[in-house]
Amino acid sequence: MIFKILRLTLHSDAPMRGDGAKLRGFFATSFNEYALLHQHVTDKLIYRYPLIQYKMLEEGPLILGINEGAEVLKEVYDKFDEIKLGESTYSIMERGVILRSEEFGCSQKIQSYRFATPWLALNQKNYDKYRRASREERRDLLRSILVGNILSASKGLGYVAKEHIRLEFGEITEEVCQLKDKKVTGIWGEFTTNFEIPELLGLGKSVSRGFGTVARLR
Repeated sequence: MIFKILRLTLHSDAPMRGDGAKLRGFFATSFNEYALLHQHVTDKLIYRYPLIQYKMLEEGPLILGINEGAEVLKEVYDKFDEIKLGESTYSIMERGVILRSEEFGCSQKIQSYRFATPWLALNQKNYDKYRRASREERRDLLRSILVGNILSASKGLGYVAKEHIRLEFGEITEEVCQLKDKKVTGIWGEFTTNFEIPELLGLGKSVSRGFGTVARLR
């Protein structure tokens, strides 16, 4: 399946400090009329895979739009001269806009990826199971969860996987992350799979806030 993907990068007069949630908050407040920017309609949350995702990467902030989300970003990307993240305000000196058509779906080739931001794989139920598991059992559990995340994203994006998704993890590490007012376990690592994932697309929980960002290994 071919998706239209727009990636917007922002460069300011100083290094931007904040997270994907603050970035999302700025766009939601500034352009409240666009529901895809904040996933709400009249205070009700839209339960679907986010078509606009906000990421704070090492290189700086990046906003990714998919299909209709790309169209919304095209309308607003140059409608602001500064950006407020928390208590700090930054002047926008440069914007980068890249629009591409990219593959999403089962592949004949094995693709290699890494998480560029922590992947939130575990909820309260499977966290306990994960903690009690052996090293190999943990890898099997994470493999099953990530395949489920890919299938969930596929469903939200209108794609039906007609082949078995094969997936293997490389090295895995953990990090304690802050999600709203909770501390959660984030997973870092590399994986291979027979599935094409567009560069910097998110998988798992809270992808609109930048978690679970997938980067291709070159």
